[in-house]
Amino acid sequence: MVQRSFALALVAVAVLAAPTAASAATGASSASAASGSRDFSFRGMNLKLPSGWKAHRDGDSVVVVTGTCANPEPFAANCQSFWVFGPKAFTNLPVGGGSLTYTGKWQFHPFSGVVPCPFNAKTSWYQGEKPSSTGLRPVGRGHKALYNAWPNRCVTNNGARQTMRFTQREWFLPTSKILIVDVWNTPELSGVLKRATWS
Repeated sequence: MVQRSFALALVAVAVLAAPTAASAATGASSASAASGSRDFSFRGMNLKLPSGWKAHRDGDSVVVVTGTCANPEPFAANCQSFWVFGPKAFTNLPVGGGSLTYTGKWQFHPFSGVVPCPFNAKTSWYQGEKPSSTGLRPVGRGHKALYNAWPNRCVTNNGARQTMRFTQREWFLPTSKILIVDVWNTPELSGVLKRATWS
């Protein structure tokens, strides 16, 4: 019940409040691009990134930019990327007067405020309540992630009109404490994850 209330509260906030780019991304100056290597390692997971993808690490969060991006931060609008999070990003999330830890039973959305639509900062991100697809997906040999695909919408600031639909895909590895989130339907991402190696 708390989890459902969390999702509904976020939806209500998204419809009633106007988004700002600043609410979606902070600390851009502290993020740093990975050196020229296309190899990317995070908590023992090693990925071979295609040419042109660049990893920007900021503490327990990484933004892997796959296309154009002015501000490589999680949940920033107009940044073609996917995100890789460690446990600091998905444990003790503030909800109401308490906190929750991400388990894959509800969509990852760590803010209590409004987040702009990933594709248009002038519209709001409206979350779906049930995944359209769920199951286990391989992330390298011997590792399977809990996979969920959540339908989402972009709506005008007053919530009166939908401007587009998109899917938030999530791969969660509870033992390794890694969460991968993609809202851009990055075509090569599933294959990159399937070919992961572990150290």
